[in-house]
Amino acid sequence: MKDIDWTTDFKGAITICDLQGTVIDMNERAVEAYRKDGGRDLIGKSLFDCHSEPSRNRLRQLLETGESNIYTIEKKGIKKLVYQAPWLQSGQRMGMVELVLEIPMNPPHFLR
Repeated sequence: MKDIDWTTDFKGAITICDLQGTVIDMNERAVEAYRKDGGRDLIGKSLFDCHSEPSRNRLRQLLETGESNIYTIEKKGIKKLVYQAPWLQSGQRMGMVELVLEIPMNPPHFLR
């Protein structure tokens, strides 16, 4: 099977950090979303330097426990789903991945 890099043109922002909170990868959408904060230059930088104290505490907790953190935000009239979860390699927790996806203001909800 060929190596497929599906993240490059994925329509959501993907940012990955290691267990110390250092950004180790970003897709193009994340680079663009965080351009004013440094864009691609954020790779190799600590997420703790990019956030306020309440967010740093939450990030520290997520990195220590391996919990997921899921919420929505609205910025400039655009609603986004933020999904932060651990990423694993060979069953070992290696850090966190953050997906930020634009969603409708009132997305349909289905009971299945």
